[in-house]
Amino acid sequence: MRNFLGVAFLAAAACVVAWQTAMAQQSPLRVGVYENPPKILLKNDQLSGIFGELLMEIAQQEGWQVEPVPCAWNECLQLLQQGEIDLMPDVAINQQRDERFIFHETPILHSWSQLYGQRSLKVSTLLDLDNIRIAVLEDSIQQNYLTDIAENFGLDVTLVPVASFEAGFQAVVNDMADAVAANHLYGDQRARQLNLEATPVMFQPARLFVVATNNSMKPVLNTIDTYINAWKQDPNSPLFNTLKRWRAMEEESPLFPLALVVGLVSTLLLVLGLLLWLRRRVKQRTLELVHSELKLNTILDSVEAYIFIKDKDLKYQYANKMVCDNLGTTTADIIGQSDTAFFDEETCAHLRENDMRVIEQGLRVSDEEDNVTTDGSVRHFLSVKIPLRDANDNVYALCGISTDITEHITIKESLNQLEYYDSITGLANRKLLLKNLEHALASANRTKYDGALLTIDLTHFTIINETLGHSAGDKVLQQVAQRIRARIDDTDTAARLGSDDFLVILEDISQNTDQAVLDVRNWARELLDSLAEPYELGDITHTTSASIGVTMFSDSQDDVAGLLKNADLAISEAKAQGGGSIRFFNPAMQETINRRMLIESALRRAVKHQELEVYLQPQVNQHHEVVAGELLLRWTDPDLGSISPAEFIPIAEASGLIIPLGAWVIEQACRTLRDWQTIDALKHIPLAVNISPRQFRHGGFVTQVEHCLREAKLPAGMLELEITEGMLIDNVDVTVKRMYKLGDLGVRFSLDDFGTGYASLAYLKQLPLYQLKIDQSFVRDMLTDVNDDVITQTILGLGRNLNLSVIAEGVETVKQRDHLQAMGCTKFQGFLFGKPAPIAEWQARLLESAVLSVD
Repeated sequence: MRNFLGVAFLAAAACVVAWQTAMAQQSPLRVGVYENPPKILLKNDQLSGIFGELLMEIAQQEGWQVEPVPCAWNECLQLLQQGEIDLMPDVAINQQRDERFIFHETPILHSWSQLYGQRSLKVSTLLDLDNIRIAVLEDSIQQNYLTDIAENFGLDVTLVPVASFEAGFQAVVNDMADAVAANHLYGDQRARQLNLEATPVMFQPARLFVVATNNSMKPVLNTIDTYINAWKQDPNSPLFNTLKRWRAMEEESPLFPLALVVGLVSTLLLVLGLLLWLRRRVKQRTLELVHSELKLNTILDSVEAYIFIKDKDLKYQYANKMVCDNLGTTTADIIGQSDTAFFDEETCAHLRENDMRVIEQGLRVSDEEDNVTTDGSVRHFLSVKIPLRDANDNVYALCGISTDITEHITIKESLNQLEYYDSITGLANRKLLLKNLEHALASANRTKYDGALLTIDLTHFTIINETLGHSAGDKVLQQVAQRIRARIDDTDTAARLGSDDFLVILEDISQNTDQAVLDVRNWARELLDSLAEPYELGDITHTTSASIGVTMFSDSQDDVAGLLKNADLAISEAKAQGGGSIRFFNPAMQETINRRMLIESALRRAVKHQELEVYLQPQVNQHHEVVAGELLLRWTDPDLGSISPAEFIPIAEASGLIIPLGAWVIEQACRTLRDWQTIDALKHIPLAVNISPRQFRHGGFVTQVEHCLREAKLPAGMLELEITEGMLIDNVDVTVKRMYKLGDLGVRFSLDDFGTGYASLAYLKQLPLYQLKIDQSFVRDMLTDVNDDVITQTILGLGRNLNLSVIAEGVETVKQRDHLQAMGCTKFQGFLFGKPAPIAEWQARLLESAVLSVD
């Protein structure tokens, strides 16, 4: 009777399930499909992929109607939650989803997540994700997992939500993300197609299901479980055939229960059989281990190396005889101690840094260590440290093997000293000089900074050796070396080639050749003064002089041999002039230096006595009406004659004379403008003054201009300052602040020689500029050179677009004026309209007529 009731109950239950399934199938099953091959996709508007084919197989056998609903991943989840679709395949289970959705019991597929990126992406572990952008499927378990990882490990990870895995891979291809997180089934296939690479970072092994939200779908999910459980027992089932067809066989074939039982019984019998044998072997092995340990200790104590073991707290657990001898103590005194008991603080810090890399990261660390013990002795070691791991692959200690290389280091340093340095002075010898000289020439060619090679010869040095002896001569050489070494930078080289022949390589002097020559001459003069000081030779003092020959890198044509030859010629010429002489290899260069020295001396006198003159050149509009003027310096020296501004302005800039000279010109401009304010015909004409970079950067420049403006009581816009493009890229922040401060005082700015420098166009929008000046080099050749013509048109167009005035300078012919006017230029300056002349002369002409005639 009991059996009958049981059978009846099962039959009734089966009927209920069948009835519920039939009721659920009165309407088509709406299945959400997001493209995620090979797991789920649409093909000819039908379900496809692993999940799709399995669902269609079950639907065919159960007589279900299936209606695919295409949607993005996040959209599919929303539709499922809202009841717009009935089923959602390819969903991994987690706690949150288990509460929101209804899952069947048996997973259809197993998968895991992996990161994919460009081949250049260097990511090996989750900790490498700091500062990485990762594309993730929105509201996916990958997004949740990576968010938790970033928060828990304090990583700065930028997650880029995407609607599909394909969108994520495209984000990597388009450099909108550094990596994309995807399941390995889709990711491996798509990565190969896009020439991306799977990283070693794998996470979140997942079980994948078909899910629903409506309880009416439980019979459908139960039916899916029934088929999946049955299919997993049959290697020829639709499940295995589908997996094979999609090349995604990730699961091992299920073990049959009978085979499992047989295996367990066999294992149990084997264990029981071995148990007695093992008990007999334990005693034997224990004795063998004792003997083995004694043998190992004997071997380790005989090895010519320092071997030790430290635990995770970096305390010694083992030390062989070499370690004990080196530390001057016994094994018992070492065990349990840390490095602080034996080494100084700096050594301990370095040892700890290497040790923690082994303990915490499991790395093999090799390093040269300079170990200083507590008594101050220093030894050099080549050390290799490796992690020791337990059965679970966890690091529990480190083993270190060190070799004493102190003697090797000492010999190496001695050989290097003998090979590259002079034994008497310690300066570089010829071999190191040639090596460094070749490097210096290559560097100068790359950076465009000029350098110099100086040859130094002591006057009558042989007499010192002959009269005072070679010992005294060596002392002189050593003191000369000290004085040279005290005057060079770390990048420079001082060398002694023999006897009293010294050479010095000066690098990175200046990109301006003339300035580099001046700097070298000043350096050489200071060295000569130093070498002329007395030398202490025991009980006596000795004085001598020296000669210096100089050759610049820019004259060598990248040839070391040629540079050395030039240096020899230069020192020969210097020695011929007598002690205390400096001669440059190039006679023309020497003449240039001499002339610059004369000009600088004369200019200093002229500035002091205000012997320079300020000239004016008018600026006109298209009607030839004078609308402004530029003040220009002119100088005629009683001895040197008329000197071009192109020659004396750079000297004034290099010597610092430009500061008082520039201040004087601004005073003259403000005084002239003040006087013109009383003359109706002239009071509307502003005046422009050229400002040098050094003058503009001077700390008192703004204050000086403000004082002149206040004294003259000028209206805003009457004083214009012409600056160069080079000033815009040299200390931009300071330049901008000063320009705005001066602009608040009513000063207008004109950008001189525009188009010849390297100013960024972005600066033009930020700076308070009033006007651009087209450089005269473009105006001169624009009628014959198409490039200059295009540049001129571009500057005019730029001025119009930025609402800046544009003036062309250097206009000398009617054809040039007409061509500029045809391009839209409305302001001009040049000999066609008038040459620079004293202010008084132009003032008289302008009072007669403000319109200039053109012959």
